Amino acid sequence: MYKPVEIAKGIYNVGCRDWDIRDFHGYSTYQGTTYNAFLIVDEKIVLVDAVKKEFTQELLDNISAIVDPAKIDMVVSNHTEMDHTGALPALMDRIGIEKPVFCSKMGEKNLKEHFTGNLNLRSITDGEDLSIGQRTLTFIETKMLHWPDSMFTYIKNEGILFSSDAFGQHYAGDAMFDDEAGEEIMSHAAKYFANILLNYAPRVEQLLATVKDSGMKISMICPDHGILWRKDPGVIIDAYARWSRQECEPKALILFDTMWESTAAMARQVARGIESQGVGVRIMNTRKCHRSDIMTEMLDSKALVVGSPTLNNGIFPVVADVMTYIKGLRPKNRMAAAFGSYGWSGEAVKILNREFETMGLEIVTPGLAVKYVPDADDLARSFEMGETIGQKINTAFAKGKPIT
Repeated sequence: MYKPVEIAKGIYNVGCRDWDIRDFHGYSTYQGTTYNAFLIVDEKIVLVDAVKKEFTQELLDNISAIVDPAKIDMVVSNHTEMDHTGALPALMDRIGIEKPVFCSKMGEKNLKEHFTGNLNLRSITDGEDLSIGQRTLTFIETKMLHWPDSMFTYIKNEGILFSSDAFGQHYAGDAMFDDEAGEEIMSHAAKYFANILLNYAPRVEQLLATVKDSGMKISMICPDHGILWRKDPGVIIDAYARWSRQECEPKALILFDTMWESTAAMARQVARGIESQGVGVRIMNTRKCHRSDIMTEMLDSKALVVGSPTLNNGIFPVVADVMTYIKGLRPKNRMAAAFGSYGWSGEAVKILNREFETMGLEIVTPGLAVKYVPDADDLARSFEMGETIGQKINTAFAKGKPIT
């Protein structure tokens, strides 16, 4: 468990660490996660966000180490998803059911539908201020980052942004701050963006532009998952700007599954062909790599190359699973190509091409379907297909800069 940590004068992280969780809505959480919650002690005492239901007592214990929970004057709910509100009913019983819970208008609707009872919900408007003494809280609606109810809470006096699920990571290490976690935290942040927020990239881009135009000063970003950004919040802000523009590197991601190693043999030759053009390659077997790790590699890959055998006149089941997952996250500005081995029917490549079209990806080669075991000529054609993909990527990066 976390012990309460004072992150700024009179402001504490009273959240909890979940060491055991390994799957979060289909997202692999190999290093657990955290449910951060923040206690602001001013003339009014405010709790910003709660935790998952199972961690209710731990949250109350952490608060009690600072103040009697009954002395809390109000709660702010930035996001109504249950990992941040599951503890709310029992928490309010201890704080006082009559105390106000501030949330967005959609948050009020969601909380009423989540919980029966008499929570004293107070909806706010975008840009509304709330004085709590020496500090003023400003509420900023961030709809669809990543739920319709999402909002930020900002303390203008100190430039502290409580950012809900934005800028977070599923990570439960010993570190609480970016300067303690080191550079490895960026890989966790990239995975989080790729799997949680990529679908809403245009909204992220719009929000960042609005923040920049407003002149908002940010000295610390406090997300509800993972570490807090205090040393240089600009690092994660710049990364979000880059990821939201869906900038890519000269890299191809090859996904495949195989029945009798024929499609696997083709995948290796396609990879060699791409590498022959000086382009980076990642090969991931969909049965051995988790879909969320695949999606993380997709974040900066210019080309998506998918290999599948034909099974029951369709694509292989695990390939279908991963393709459905990728399609839901809506990657843009990518190239695509398909290949695969088949027996008496060969629909997989055609089906994959239709999927690429639905996703709005640029199909750079008609694809390659090989019957049964690929011979030397088939493997040579696989290599040539890789060469073509590599050449197309190089053309896109002719100026040597990441492009969208």
